[in-house]
Amino acid sequence: MNREEAKERIQLLRKEITEHNRLYYVLNQPVISDFEYDLLVRELEGIENAFPEFITEDSPTRNVGSDITREFRQVEHKYPMLSLGNTYSFEEVRDFHERVIRSVEGAVEYVCELKFDGASISITYLRGRMQSAVTRGDGTKGDDVTVNVRTISSIPVTITGEHVPGEFIMRGEIVFPRSAFNALNEERSREGLNQFANPRNAASGTLKILDPSVVASRKLECLFYFLLGEDLPSGSHYENLKEATRWGFNVPDTLRICRNIDEVIDFINYWETRRDSLPYDTDGVVIKVNSLEHQAILGTTAKSPRWAIAYKYKAEQALTRLLSVAFQVGRTGAVTPVANLEPVLLAGTTVKRASLHNADQISILDLHLDDMVYVEKGGEIIPKIVGVDQDSRQIGSQPVRFIDTCPECGTKLVRNEGEANHFCPNYLHCPPQIKGRIEHFISRKAMDIEGLGEETVDLLFNKGLVKNVADLYDLKPGQIASLERLGPKSESNILNSIRESLNVPYTRVLFALGIRHVGETVAKTIAARFRSIDELMNSASETLTGVREIGPKIAASIVSYFSDEENIEIIKRLREAGLQFSLEGEAVPEGSVLEGKTIVISGVFTKHSREEYAGLIEKNGGKNASSISKNTSFILAGGNMGPSKREKAEELGIKLMPEEEFLGMIGEE
Repeated sequence: MNREEAKERIQLLRKEITEHNRLYYVLNQPVISDFEYDLLVRELEGIENAFPEFITEDSPTRNVGSDITREFRQVEHKYPMLSLGNTYSFEEVRDFHERVIRSVEGAVEYVCELKFDGASISITYLRGRMQSAVTRGDGTKGDDVTVNVRTISSIPVTITGEHVPGEFIMRGEIVFPRSAFNALNEERSREGLNQFANPRNAASGTLKILDPSVVASRKLECLFYFLLGEDLPSGSHYENLKEATRWGFNVPDTLRICRNIDEVIDFINYWETRRDSLPYDTDGVVIKVNSLEHQAILGTTAKSPRWAIAYKYKAEQALTRLLSVAFQVGRTGAVTPVANLEPVLLAGTTVKRASLHNADQISILDLHLDDMVYVEKGGEIIPKIVGVDQDSRQIGSQPVRFIDTCPECGTKLVRNEGEANHFCPNYLHCPPQIKGRIEHFISRKAMDIEGLGEETVDLLFNKGLVKNVADLYDLKPGQIASLERLGPKSESNILNSIRESLNVPYTRVLFALGIRHVGETVAKTIAARFRSIDELMNSASETLTGVREIGPKIAASIVSYFSDEENIEIIKRLREAGLQFSLEGEAVPEGSVLEGKTIVISGVFTKHSREEYAGLIEKNGGKNASSISKNTSFILAGGNMGPSKREKAEELGIKLMPEEEFLGMIGEE
């Protein structure tokens, strides 16, 4: 590799790694395994070492990936939260040991801890009380999620006991127990929501939810692994963790002292075959020098401590034959290729299908029918194909081609520039997308029809009982009770809930229709301007774009929706069924205390959820807005208000009203 080639490859790798950091830390949607990510980082490190003139301070090899978001206040870490160096071989573990013993005098002990896969947290305690809880962030500063962390029952809010320092920091991993994770995904499936890919994504995403009551309901736990401070009980990392256990911290009882590197490797081997029996996901073992004095001598690099390393278990793989490739259309129209395989045992379950993600992945793998393929179960709901045994490929085998038309409705697929997935644009008439709209219609924030979920909607659709949302109101006694897994009681609950949905107000009905780009906030804006569905249906694009918060994209979507005869017929039938299609009877009483005021809600609250506050504002005559402008009357400001909104408010001179003052203003004790 010459100098120009190295420069070009470095730029490409940095861009790719930065994007994977964003997907992993911010969006909780990783698209490659940890092993694949580490290979990219190692390649970049190797080229930078060979061409040091290209090393810069903003390189991913010198910085920790960041999970910082703009919705939370950022707090600087007293002690940086560095990332661990990773290894996948015992040879590199022994190399780590050799570097350690060359740098310190005397015998070296190690503490081996299972590496649990969750969201890292740093919690500061002052005089025995929790002061703050901060995410890893970029290693230097992170998001203040104290309000959410206080709801996690396994994290002490107050500390009592002997030898407790006046100020100290406990660091741990917030995790989703497998049982709670599976229950959450089942609940999301019933509500027609996308399932989380793995417990790590669910834990990290939950920690950034702005409603603490939701966080509290999800049964997160925290496993602590590090005690920091100026006046610690012991000079031993192991003893400090044992002392923290006596104070009430949930320190895993799996950690062990190892007095030589052979004991470390024995520990790694022991848990490789037993980790599936644990209630939490673990992807490796962390090896730490036990002596705090030795840790100080060894020090850190810009990114990682020199006194610790993580041995990562490789995701279990199996080799099997690719029989065929099916193409599935999701609820949003995204088309996903799925491989059908000869059944093979993998990670304790029999695997018959594997995800291929998109057309690019098929091309990268150079996949042919009847190929012998390597399948990996690395935190995915559906395992994925990670490689092909090219040597066993049969002569004349046919390459896998991505389809051109939707397998459900025959519409030509589209792929927008810059996107990885192909989509079916026929969202009004494509069966999976129709079912997706029915699931949206019955969801809690829309019509709130209980007893119906994804499986029941599938049943009703496949039996021909429900082909669109209007058919729900034509269901008769006896039709539901005869279906599989249902009965008279389920039928009674569903029919009662359908009848009760006739009382849902116009704004929510408008949201429930599932007009593309019309979410909750936009539906409220539209309902305030067009006080009946007839007024909205007869409005031209120019009229729609004249309404604040409605741009050309939303306007075009609304016009397209009402230009479809099937949609008009559905609305006619819904109106005949008794749904609310106007604001008649819903007007806010004259003289309401918030009449004429535009209010932005920001932050985390203790008395009510954000959704409840939005309802209180509307009930008292005010208007909710999602963004700050010169027309904003004031901001209802809770804890952890995003810095961007705070800066904008200061710039425009807009008042930040605390929760208590707002409640007093509307007369609520």
